Amino acid sequence: MTDTHDDPRSVRDRAVLVTGAAGGMGEAAARLFAQQGARVALADIRGEAVEAVAASIRDRCGQARAFALDVADGAAVARVVEAAAQHWGALDILVSNAGISVQCALDDPGYDLRWLRGLEVLLTSQQRIVRAALPWLRRSDAPRIVTVASTEALGASAGHSAYAAAKSGVAGFTRALAVELGREGITVNCICPGPIETGMTADIADAHKRTFARRRTALGRYGLPEEVAHMMPSLCLPAASYLTGAVIPVDGGLMARNA
Repeated sequence: MTDTHDDPRSVRDRAVLVTGAAGGMGEAAARLFAQQGARVALADIRGEAVEAVAASIRDRCGQARAFALDVADGAAVARVVEAAAQHWGALDILVSNAGISVQCALDDPGYDLRWLRGLEVLLTSQQRIVRAALPWLRRSDAPRIVTVASTEALGASAGHSAYAAAKSGVAGFTRALAVELGREGITVNCICPGPIETGMTADIADAHKRTFARRRTALGRYGLPEEVAHMMPSLCLPAASYLTGAVIPVDGGLMARNA
């Protein structure tokens, strides 16, 4: 029998932590990793919801363990990352996906609070999670970090300045980590989803979504969480050992289109 850790196209038996895994792209990623034989720790602020996702994965013979986690709580981040790694006895892959929507006009009286909350959840949490995971990743023979930003990091929309600033920070943080950790064999890459059908876009009217997608994307539609999630295991394969520091739009051609 082939040792799965010698298979450059497999994440089987890898220990994975996915944040923001109670729904959307995080849930899709957790399910996909589990389907491919990885051992998955799922973390989300919605404790009951993320446990339900983990239970569903286990019902399908996948390996999954759920953890309630508010990524804005630094002590909780350290505790949960350690607990997840201890549970599997390893941590090979970190997918830092948790996020919130931050939409606020610059002159809104609540802008400062929205700005601070956005930075805490979307950017500061990223470095906390990576720093907590680093001792375990250094023990892996194929350590991978995937951050999730947004196409707002590449081209912004009105009313999203706090969100765009935080997501741009994630892209920059990713490149800096790739340089800092590269000599240790730790790859760090960033996915920038475009318009995706998730809870964060659920309040947008379907007619508005169709109009936006038709005008702005090459494919003419919103994407599905699974279409973003499929990029995540690909970046984490042993075969992806020379890919690092990349900021990759998964956006249906949004950033490619200029008219």
